[in-house]
Order: sequence, then structure tokens, then C-alpha cells
Amino acid sequence: MFHIVLHTPVMPANTGNVIRLVANNGCTLHLIEPLGFDFEEKKLRRAGLDYHDLSRVERYPNFAAFAAKFSGHRIFAITTKGSVNYTDAPFQAGDVLLFGSETSGLPPEVMEQIAPQQRLRVPMMPNNRSLNLSNTVALVSYEAWRQLGFAGGL
Repeated sequence: MFHIVLHTPVMPANTGNVIRLVANNGCTLHLIEPLGFDFEEKKLRRAGLDYHDLSRVERYPNFAAFAAKFSGHRIFAITTKGSVNYTDAPFQAGDVLLFGSETSGLPPEVMEQIAPQQRLRVPMMPNNRSLNLSNTVALVSYEAWRQLGFAGGL
């Protein structure tokens, strides 16, 4: 399946929603610290409901530690600065879907490491900043899974 990566998320409810999402789409969630909340925070638990036991979540102290573990994997950065529509990306099992912080996106030093053709965007109306993080994760991860024929799903 796919690897969903949240780079320094700050809103516990979004991360909780993504925990619930990965329990349902078979992806693994990777969290790059620092987190903007305590991982045991009540809002995170409430949004993730009882899906924590059904999901796979890994944490990394920084992007370098994550990147070392995933060298050789294709990494797609989902960003408002992307030049490729997410539905035009040819996803493969094992791909990494990288999302930035709700408040600041992906830092420039991370974006420099992603090839321009692997910087994806979700279309929006002009003059809007961005979509909600957990909604964007759902859109992109389900498109990637759709391209694999929803392998392993019901």
C-alpha cells in the first residue's frame, strides 16, 4: 500500500482523522516531529476514535531520519505550489505521499529534495489558500488506491 507522511502536523484533530483514514485504506501513517500537540491529547484520541489499534503509525525525530529510512522510495509532495494535478500522477504501491504542516506547508529544505514532477497539487478555486489537511490526505490517498484498483479492499 502507500505511506502517508505528515510533516510537523500541529492540529490533533487532523492527525486523529488521518489515523482513522489509514485504518480504513490500509496505508501506514508516518509522523515527522516536532508535533504541535501531545500524541496522547484528548482531541487526537477523539478524532481517531477506536482506530488507533487498527492503524500503523510510526514517528521520526526529523525529516532526515525519515528520508534515510525511505531512500529509494518515490516521494510525492502534496503542496499548493505543485505543478502536477494529483489525478495525473502515476501512483505505484509503496509510494510515499508527503503532506506539510497545516499552518506552514512543507519547508523549503524539504521541497528541494522532491523532484518538480513529484510535487502534486489539488485543484482549488482561485484566491484560496488550501484545503483541510485530513481532507487532502483522503483525496490523494484514495486516488492512489483507486489507480491500484482498490487492491485489498472490499
